[in-house]
Amino acid sequence: MALKTNVHAEDGKQEILITREFDLPLDLLFKAYMEPEIVEQWMGTKVLKLENRTHGSYHFETTDPMGNKHGFHGTIHDFVINEKITRTFEMENADFGAQLEFLEFESLHEGTSKLSMHVIYRSVAIRDKILQLPFVQGINMAHDRLEEVQKSSK
Repeated sequence: MALKTNVHAEDGKQEILITREFDLPLDLLFKAYMEPEIVEQWMGTKVLKLENRTHGSYHFETTDPMGNKHGFHGTIHDFVINEKITRTFEMENADFGAQLEFLEFESLHEGTSKLSMHVIYRSVAIRDKILQLPFVQGINMAHDRLEEVQKSSK
């Protein structure tokens, strides 16, 4: 089965471009990034804090199959409902450091929308290290769950 989320990583660059079209109206797609209860469902994580506003922040925690807790957090630099979120993302206790994420939301047709993410890493080496992880499969699975959760809420 083909992956619906496209991840483009050009050699020698410290960025990743991610795009996904959803069979969801724009407001439901954006709401999946805005409502803590929905975030928890599709990301499989616990939302400890989610301040959806410019200069807000977030803190999430997930538990791996071994029972170990892993946190990640960031600062929201720009937040425009149904349009964009600019934020940092940092995994706690990881050597990757913070990354900068530009999320743009777009209505395509009635009932469909698109998410475009531009993710910038501190170095090409860090970006390449991330791509060696099951990153592409993970983001596809998460986006598939997002679409399922939101379709069931219609």
